[in-house]
Amino acid sequence: MEKPIIALMYDFDKTLAISDMQNFSFIPSLGYTPEEFWNKTSKFCQEMDIDKVLGYMYMMINLAKEKGISLTKSYLNSQGKDIKYFRGVENWFKRIKEYGKEKGLVIEHYLITSGNKEIVEGTSIFKEFNAVFGCEYIYDEKTKEATWPKTMINYTQKTQYIFRISKGLVIDNDDTKINEKTPIRRIKYENMIYLGDGLTDVPSMIVVKENGGNSIAVYKKGERNKVANLFEDGRVNYICKADYSEHSELDKVIKLILDSIEIREHLEKRRSDIKKELWFMQSYY
Repeated sequence: MEKPIIALMYDFDKTLAISDMQNFSFIPSLGYTPEEFWNKTSKFCQEMDIDKVLGYMYMMINLAKEKGISLTKSYLNSQGKDIKYFRGVENWFKRIKEYGKEKGLVIEHYLITSGNKEIVEGTSIFKEFNAVFGCEYIYDEKTKEATWPKTMINYTQKTQYIFRISKGLVIDNDDTKINEKTPIRRIKYENMIYLGDGLTDVPSMIVVKENGGNSIAVYKKGERNKVANLFEDGRVNYICKADYSEHSELDKVIKLILDSIEIREHLEKRRSDIKKELWFMQSYY
């Protein structure tokens, strides 16, 4: 029997990291506070009637140019080293993998973010993910500076990566394959868990929950009220404080979900074995 694969999928900003990834080093390097940068970006998006994610990607290029900062991939990578995470994040991935292994499950971790993939690549946790999906730039061959968005992932577009993960299309960029009917999926929807922090994750949370998986909204200490409505409205299965340390509420919920998957997989195997036994008996006699 092949071991069931479980996909844990995460948002990044305010889910794993305590704030937006650009807030730690990149925005201060421009001479702005995070509030000033995001207000300036929001105003630009309203005036130009542009998608907010495209808007911030443009503002990063434009403001870096104004400040004489060479916005290269290596520069963006360097902005990942100062990111601060919620308690327990850096040890979380290995520990959950080990727990899954004890249960006969293969745990895979995936990141789906509307932030900069290049910044994530410079973080201490980048190596923990089976795949990272995020916004990326095209770079000028001569100057090596960012010139144009290569990949843009807004809040609704996140959902396509859930389908890609389920079908095993995490590397293949052929958009026709994602819409093809796939009778056998690499990862069943009911074996998927999505963690996010709020309204920007709602489309992904709903896709996972309504297809039999589990969605969890995490919140900062003292801010439970910000996600309570997601649970009350049936958009998520659980809400937990963003504490990834061992024996935390989130740790216990994830492990209970993994326990339930283990039990379900064993029961499904037993039903399958019974069907095979009955078929053999009928064929034999």
